[in-house]
Amino acid sequence: MTLKDISLRNFRNVESCSVSFSPGINFLVGENAQGKTNLLEALYLFARGKSFRGASDAELIRFGQAGWSAELTFHDGARDQTLRYLYDGARRQRFRNGAPVDKAGEMIGLFRAVLFCPDHLQMIKGSPEGRRNFLNVGLSQIDPEYLARYAKYQKFLDNRNALLKDAHQGRGFDRFEFFWFCENMSEQATYIHWHRVEYLKRIEAHAARILREISSEREELTLSYESEILPKGPTYKDLNDAYDWKLAKNISRECAAGYSLFGVHRDDVDVKIGGVSARSFASQGQQRSIVLALKLAEGEVARECCGSYPVFLFDDVLSELDETRRAYIFKGAEDKQIVVTSCERETYSAKKTVTVKGGTYVPLSVSGTGGDSQDG
Repeated sequence: MTLKDISLRNFRNVESCSVSFSPGINFLVGENAQGKTNLLEALYLFARGKSFRGASDAELIRFGQAGWSAELTFHDGARDQTLRYLYDGARRQRFRNGAPVDKAGEMIGLFRAVLFCPDHLQMIKGSPEGRRNFLNVGLSQIDPEYLARYAKYQKFLDNRNALLKDAHQGRGFDRFEFFWFCENMSEQATYIHWHRVEYLKRIEAHAARILREISSEREELTLSYESEILPKGPTYKDLNDAYDWKLAKNISRECAAGYSLFGVHRDDVDVKIGGVSARSFASQGQQRSIVLALKLAEGEVARECCGSYPVFLFDDVLSELDETRRAYIFKGAEDKQIVVTSCERETYSAKKTVTVKGGTYVPLSVSGTGGDSQDG
């Protein structure tokens, strides 16, 4: 997969721009608050369907404007494709190669990208939500059914929680409706749990190798999926039976709590380095190495599943990494496409460098030669 260009209008601080990219390393260079991250946010919008900074569509509008638009062109290995989002201030419209797309989920997985930003450095010592999110994002881009199942699970969970809250507050309890939600929630949870475990095994194989290489064979990484749902056997049916039992047999406890106490929304990933908990004992440098290994492994698994690497987006993380880790990011860059934001021009061999200032983007070089001005 190769990112070719993106065009924005009234997006964040960008009035209008069209930025093209080259295979290999692409640097976006400029001072803080000039628009480097805004461009990566727009790129990742097409991979995940929403802002990685948690912004709503309305919050992405340039000040004083009524809406925004973003259009991205990429090569998927067979042909060029164009995706477009148009937000008019009320709703977002979606287009693929000029044709309207009805469902948001149908856009996910077409353009694939791996994002590494400073917030991800808290993944190891942060809350379980960050580690679950790592699994959800990676799986959603390579398995469309996973995304659909997860959306259904959230819907059933919300309805089940509403019934439990009613029971907790003494407003009555419809047992028939509750068990219907249990059955449907169990079906989706089984699929999510099973595929998370399988995905994590693949991530672990690559991430462990990468960490060994970064640490000169000194550190060994292990990952395991943590859940209160414990199947009696190794099969998919065993897992489904365990969910059926757990979700249906703890009514009293959950009514007392007023919300669902069990399910994939509460699961976690146990990260160990050298056999001990990384969350409790890993140094700051080790944490950064682990997260880097996980992000690069995400790209490796995507390549195995989809036939090509996703685009790697590194937002303002070079300053957080030492020279060894920075060099590892660009190892084998000729086989990947990488877009990196930085406050300073780096010494790495970039195919393209773009200066960013006040929402304008001007290419300085392409494959080491001068480029024509391009701004917004």
